[in-house]
Amino acid sequence: MSPCEKYRARRHFPWKMGVQIFKIIMITTQVVSGVVQRGEYYKPQKTILKDYRGVDEDDYSVAVYTQQGVYDSLFYIFDQYSQLGQLSVGPISYAEDGDEKLLPVTVCKESYKRGSIHPSDEAFDIDAQLEKGDLILLTSITQTLLLFRLIDLKITFQLKGINLQTVRSRELPDCYSFFVTITFDNQCHSGKVKIYLDIDSESSACRDWKISGTVQKNTHYLLIFDGFVILVCITSACLCSRSIVLAVKLLQRFSRYVEDNYNRKVCEDDQSEFLNGWYLLVILSDLLTIIGSILKMEIQAKSLTSYDVCSIFLGTATLLVWVGVIRYLGYFQKYNVLILTMKAAFPKVLRFCCCAGMIYLGYTFCGWIVLGPYHEKFEGLSLVAECLFSLVNGDDMFATFAQLKDKNTLVWLFSRVYLYSFISLFIYMVLSLFIALITDSYETIKKYQKDGFPLTDLQKFLREDKGFIEESIEIDVQHQYSVLCCCKRYLQYF
Repeated sequence: MSPCEKYRARRHFPWKMGVQIFKIIMITTQVVSGVVQRGEYYKPQKTILKDYRGVDEDDYSVAVYTQQGVYDSLFYIFDQYSQLGQLSVGPISYAEDGDEKLLPVTVCKESYKRGSIHPSDEAFDIDAQLEKGDLILLTSITQTLLLFRLIDLKITFQLKGINLQTVRSRELPDCYSFFVTITFDNQCHSGKVKIYLDIDSESSACRDWKISGTVQKNTHYLLIFDGFVILVCITSACLCSRSIVLAVKLLQRFSRYVEDNYNRKVCEDDQSEFLNGWYLLVILSDLLTIIGSILKMEIQAKSLTSYDVCSIFLGTATLLVWVGVIRYLGYFQKYNVLILTMKAAFPKVLRFCCCAGMIYLGYTFCGWIVLGPYHEKFEGLSLVAECLFSLVNGDDMFATFAQLKDKNTLVWLFSRVYLYSFISLFIYMVLSLFIALITDSYETIKKYQKDGFPLTDLQKFLREDKGFIEESIEIDVQHQYSVLCCCKRYLQYF
């Protein structure tokens, strides 16, 4: 029974529907008003790295090809770091220890312990044992840095900053510690030294701050609003839990009745009719919202800095809340086609995806093994899976073909057979069959809506045996009637 029908029949206000609609408004307002752009707001590549063009090349930032280029990049980093206070336009400064002394820059190299090479004579003498050491003076770098033995060189330093962008969002700013690592990667010894810049940040509450305006006052308002959202979610979860408990009790009574009078057990399909999966979805979204709101309150109170965890909880909760709106559209026959089609097609689609997934995994492993050394999109399993998924959707086809040069004729021919067969198989066969399964379910639902849905054993029983329904209503008039009537209406629509 839909909430409107329940109200017309018994003049009972649909509290669950009202709470859900109100909860959607509250959670959406909470997320929209409380979202602050988080992440690495400080990106020092342009300031620190020499010849950085503003975009990363593949997975690294800059590449150098000469010995002088390596030395120039090293000294450029040290020179820029020494002038960082005058160069940076952001609120960035050097990190200090407990005695208010600047933390030093550390330079650590890893290289082969001993070695000599003579390419012209095709001779070499290398001690494969690795040695690590810290370089203190800049002059010692050029004296001890033998590039043919060098594996990598790491420069690490720490910076401090304040994220002032939160002020306009009515939040107190956070203080950040940035751990910067610059790596000169020479593991391949291919004549190309890749320079990586990695930055990790940790946020914390500022120790000494003073701010004027209404920031603190508005923060109290946000805390009160978040607390009210938690109260609404608790109410929603309690109402849905109550409905589930009543449905389970009704299922138990029905099972005993059928076993006593008909000497048979209720099948699993009929048992599932008593349990509404939408209630489980609502309870899950309520739990996620409660946890996310508590984390958000702690962050606003500067007790926690788990922005990513909080955003995952609130973002997932918002998704589930809006998906739950479909439940109320399902009460109308013209709007519930999507729900019925998904319910009918899901088992077939799942079995189909399991079979197609085996073929997809086969192509993934094959591409990684064969084309990995020759194509940047096939260097790792995750990259191969992403590349193939893009090809299935028709994206980036020409670039994938063109980036593989014909230096190795055998590999080039294999790549053409590999790509053409994958695209033809998945676009023209797998996707077509996938769409056909959903279309077949849709046509079946449209036919059932026109001619009537086939009756299950439970529906036949509810239509034939009126005594059990009336007896159930008379015994527990305050609770059972809502579940049983909703069950009847639910079965009529589904």
